[in-house]
Formats: sequence, C-alpha cells, structure tokens
Amino acid sequence: MPFVKVYIHFVWSTKNRVPFLETLDIRKAMWKHIKENAIEKGIFVDYVNGYNDHCHCLVSLGTEQTICKIMQLIKGESAFWFNNQKFILDKFQWQNEYFAVSVSESVIEKVRNYIKNQEAHHNKKSFQEEYEELIDKFGFQKFNDEE
Repeated sequence: MPFVKVYIHFVWSTKNRVPFLETLDIRKAMWKHIKENAIEKGIFVDYVNGYNDHCHCLVSLGTEQTICKIMQLIKGESAFWFNNQKFILDKFQWQNEYFAVSVSESVIEKVRNYIKNQEAHHNKKSFQEEYEELIDKFGFQKFNDEE
C-alpha cells in the first residue's frame, strides 16, 4: 500500500458569481453536504467553507484521484443536490473554472484557518479581490473570465 499525502486547495465560484449561497444556513448545508458526499465517494475533504458566491475546499488526493475528477464529483453532485433542496427559485450552478494549488504540509494549518475564516474575510474583501490576488500570487494566466 502506498503512503501518499498530497494536499490541494481548491477554490471555485458560483456561475457568474451569483450569490446563490445567500444565507449562512444555506452555506452550512452546502459545506456539510460536500463533506458527506465526499466521504461516500472516497474523497478526503480536510476542510470546506466559503461565502455566498464561492467555495474553498482543502482535499488530500488519493492515489487514484485526479484534480479534474475530484472537481467533477464535488461540483456536479453538490449542484444537483442543491437544486433538489429548493433553497432558491433559480437554477444553481457552479462556474466551470476553478483554482487548484498544492499545499505544503508546513502550511496546512494556515490554509485551514484561511478557509475556516471565510465569513470574516469577506466582510473586508470581495471574492473579485481575492480572485485577483490568487491569480497574481500563483502566477496564473487569465484566458477568459466568462464561462
């Protein structure tokens, strides 16, 4: 049996950044569902949280898992579940794009705390500002903001 510990910090937004996750209760339900669904699918979600228009998820990849497949499983199923809950009248969708960056074991606790404190963080900074910082910090190239 291989011993693997590869942490990935995922960040993705709602379609067109619409604040579908408008209340704390709705957000808590979504994060709880993502975590429970991940367990069923053999995905180790270390921490999940976010704000009204996006999600942060710290995942430890398994040996047979890929970034693309993890995102398909989490995003696709959680949008389907959310729509079945009828929390909102509109159709809920996640944006196609996402961020995925590796996280060193030495900063895991710092990343957990960052994800944990999303509510307070976004009282001071918009997701657009956070998005721009992620683009700059990790040297991503922007190809298309519209998806």
